[in-house]
Amino acid sequence: MGKTIVGLEVTEESVRAAEISLGRKPQLVAYGEVPLPPEAARDSEVLDAGAVAVALRQLWTGAKFKSKAAVLGVASRRILVREYTTQAMRPDLLREALPYQVQDLLPVPASQAVLDFFPLSQEGDQVSGLLVAAVSENIEQIISTLAKVKVRAQAVDLAAFGLARVTAPLASPEETVATVNIGDHTTQVVISRGGVPLFVRLLPIDVATAATRRHNGALVEPELELAVAGSGLGGGTGLTVPSRTRGSIRAETPPGVSDLAARLRSTLAFFGSRATSVPLSRVFVTGAGATVEGVMPSLAAAIDTPMALVSLGDVISMSAPPPAGEVALNLVGTVGIALGEASK
Repeated sequence: MGKTIVGLEVTEESVRAAEISLGRKPQLVAYGEVPLPPEAARDSEVLDAGAVAVALRQLWTGAKFKSKAAVLGVASRRILVREYTTQAMRPDLLREALPYQVQDLLPVPASQAVLDFFPLSQEGDQVSGLLVAAVSENIEQIISTLAKVKVRAQAVDLAAFGLARVTAPLASPEETVATVNIGDHTTQVVISRGGVPLFVRLLPIDVATAATRRHNGALVEPELELAVAGSGLGGGTGLTVPSRTRGSIRAETPPGVSDLAARLRSTLAFFGSRATSVPLSRVFVTGAGATVEGVMPSLAAAIDTPMALVSLGDVISMSAPPPAGEVALNLVGTVGIALGEASK
């Protein structure tokens, strides 16, 4: 086997990772997800380093990952993602100037933040793009926890960027698409064209997935869900969701689902209302929350754009059948995180 890289995410419910081969045609070679005990972590924040380290060790051993190098994907409501325009300059000079330029936009001192700027367009001497800011203490805590199990964080990536990357082959380069990852407590929305993110929003909405119910003690703790993959193509669902009337859906779904549909509709409408926007051609949906009863029909009723459910087998090849249910949906974004390093 050639060189590989592991995409890794730490959520409130679990640690999950996907290992892919590096090269022209990346392939999934191993993957896994290990549940976390309550209060061990919050989205991309480690609260109990010991408990998370135990889960990471179990994940690496059980999935038989070959690589100890990981790309860490982060997605937290405390991460700032906003459009930003600044004077065009060399990347190294921009990195030096950025902390001074954006201090007033940050909830913490710039010295306590990890900053990144994703340029999208330039007009004259002004460059516009996406500013990303995370609390450095949170990132350092995850990196130090990885070090406990001898895993090296090779890079840190915004999980939403991985979502844009992984669904890019499912659309033409000219299409503008939205990718929606419905998590247990946070829904990520990224609008992109040709895999390039144009707009990112995180929606803090609780959706009662099976993982959440396990945390609340309603279900028996599952065994570790792991598989090892090699060559071949894994089949995915690629489901097209039929539309239903908003009134009928609203009457049969819990408040969290209705709130999710309304806020997603509002988010997409906000993007569409901007002068520079072009119409969305379709919406890709993934994440464990998509399996919650009523979610997909509610979204289809609230959003006029064609919608498709994306599973692991839709975005990368593997020899073993893709895992069923939530794991296959959760790992879509995790693969996208790893693909960022594979393409370098």
